Amino acid sequence: MTAEKVRIPDMRNPVLTDVQRQLLAYTDANPVTLSADAVISAAKAQTGLDYFGDLGFMPRLELIMSAANADENLSSAGQAGFFGLAVRFLRARLELEDYIRRHPEIEEVVLDSPIIDAGLPRSGTTYTLQLLAADQRLRSLQHWEGLRPVADPYLKDGKDTRYELAEAEWIEADAISPVAKLTHEFTPDHITEDIELTGMDFGGYYHEWFANIPQWRDYQYTHDPAPWLGYLRRAIKALVYQRGPSRWVGKCPQHMEQLAAIVQAFPDAFIVINHRDPVASIQSAITMMGYAARFTQKRLDLDQIATYWVDRYERILRRCVEDRDRLDPARTYDLYFDKLTADPMGEMEAIYSKAALQFDAQTRNSLQGAIDANQRGKHGQLVYDLRGDFGLDPARIRERFGFYFDRFPGVRVEVE
Repeated sequence: MTAEKVRIPDMRNPVLTDVQRQLLAYTDANPVTLSADAVISAAKAQTGLDYFGDLGFMPRLELIMSAANADENLSSAGQAGFFGLAVRFLRARLELEDYIRRHPEIEEVVLDSPIIDAGLPRSGTTYTLQLLAADQRLRSLQHWEGLRPVADPYLKDGKDTRYELAEAEWIEADAISPVAKLTHEFTPDHITEDIELTGMDFGGYYHEWFANIPQWRDYQYTHDPAPWLGYLRRAIKALVYQRGPSRWVGKCPQHMEQLAAIVQAFPDAFIVINHRDPVASIQSAITMMGYAARFTQKRLDLDQIATYWVDRYERILRRCVEDRDRLDPARTYDLYFDKLTADPMGEMEAIYSKAALQFDAQTRNSLQGAIDANQRGKHGQLVYDLRGDFGLDPARIRERFGFYFDRFPGVRVEVE
């Protein structure tokens, strides 16, 4: 079946939907305060809890919120979304720390050699993770669980309500941004990223997607990610304690610029590194950000979005090239996008072989089911236009990434 081609015709001169106008009207009438204190107060009020564990995250929370507050182009809807994200992370942290205090044996949980996937957004990491997660011997993170990692607060008459809450939130998000699912859907049972767990320690680049906060970007350039990667490990232990098995499979695109730190946090990890033409990834990322900016920015600034993220991708990939050869070649696998899409079963079998994970008939059947369920373009295929929408020449962008193509010559040019 050929995927329906979908073009965003009003990228540079957006026409808001009724839902988007209603969202802006509501957030204009109900403004939020972008401060650490406001986020802390809201999270405490939502949970009735006040124990955050190690407070080493506080300076990061304060910097992130002050940076967002300084973004003068952030609309009321953008501010509300940023505030809500921070509250969600802090609420989850409160619930997680309360759970660990009540179950201190979580600290002693032993994690088997995790499989960790790294790769630029839209480089096949989501697809790779969906396939690996089909193996019931591996512990993955579904989106409904990533949003609320602890079950206890959401048990109603013995029923876990987290799936229903995530489903309602997805329906609302889809109504606000109906094209988002064309590139990355967040249905409740979608296998989600490690970023949901590092976010609880206010580390990583997640917040950069929701506001123009170069102050936070620069902080990350000069600080060791070990604290939030350590918190990732802590959260995984709590998840495994609630429901096994104990061999984690997860991913985060930002792991591309912290490969060495990932190995320090998970010394026995097997790392899969997805590779794709960076221009293909960039055009997808900035198109989706440009679409969201019609209601998250006061004045649509596609040039700022493109400039920021082309620079950001270059930094990520330079760090990847610097760190790649520091990794144990026996515990890594370079996965190329064109090979993955052409022969997903063959690439999975190669990963399993190198990771010393048995690949039997049951595994093959499980993976085939995941391949069938995750066909590209099942909701339609978004049409990108770097020249028309952003005034960018793909070849000129690609010149900045010559170092990446030199190091990974197997990467195929996709966008001309």
